[in-house]
Amino acid sequence: MTADSYAAPRPWSEFMLGARRSLPVLVAAAPFGLLFGMLAVENGFSTFEAVFMSAAIYAGASQMVGLDLFGAKIAPWLVVLSIFAVNFRHVLYSATIGRQLSHWTPLQRVIGFFFLVDPQFAEAEQRVESGRAVSFTWYMGLALPIYACWVVEAWLGALFGRLIPDPHALGLDFLLPIYFLGLVMSFRKRALWLPVVGVSAVASIIAYKTVGSPWHVSIGALAGVFLGALLPPGKAAREEAQ
Repeated sequence: MTADSYAAPRPWSEFMLGARRSLPVLVAAAPFGLLFGMLAVENGFSTFEAVFMSAAIYAGASQMVGLDLFGAKIAPWLVVLSIFAVNFRHVLYSATIGRQLSHWTPLQRVIGFFFLVDPQFAEAEQRVESGRAVSFTWYMGLALPIYACWVVEAWLGALFGRLIPDPHALGLDFLLPIYFLGLVMSFRKRALWLPVVGVSAVASIIAYKTVGSPWHVSIGALAGVFLGALLPPGKAAREEAQ
């Protein structure tokens, strides 16, 4: 899809379409937003610092890693490198989805890439596959509710975290993995989906058992990328056509 094929629908209806797509994400991510606020206070953060970290960084996995590393007596460069390892997949996200944003202004792209978290990328890719352009109003309709709730959840977790039951005992911590599994399965009709996902999963598990967290996230992603790059493009095109 090119910018020439982009026809802008009514902005408000586009915004509301995006907002409706955010609802499953809000439910799945809520326990983790609350958990972060609670853990941040337990690790010596003030309520303001916990909320500010969620608002400024807006990356759940990196925020959790940061909580573990900020209080440790390790070199600052190692903290930065560890957080980069967790978030490296966002470089791949931006390279992929950026091709669909040629009709955006430079300022819109800067704003959009700040909100490019995992569900944002997956929903945008699904929209492209359905033959519709990723409009800025739709994108922000999806992004803003998720972002606002993430920040509010950090605040609530920081204030009332000690009153929250153990999320592991309730199974709440499994909501987000289920949601992400659903997103991954939604791409199962793509060419080479199974080998890429399989190699990424195996590489991630091996890295988790040998190298440890958080490096397994990026290692699994890179393994899938390398496999996709090594496979002949003609084969991918033939499988897509079947």
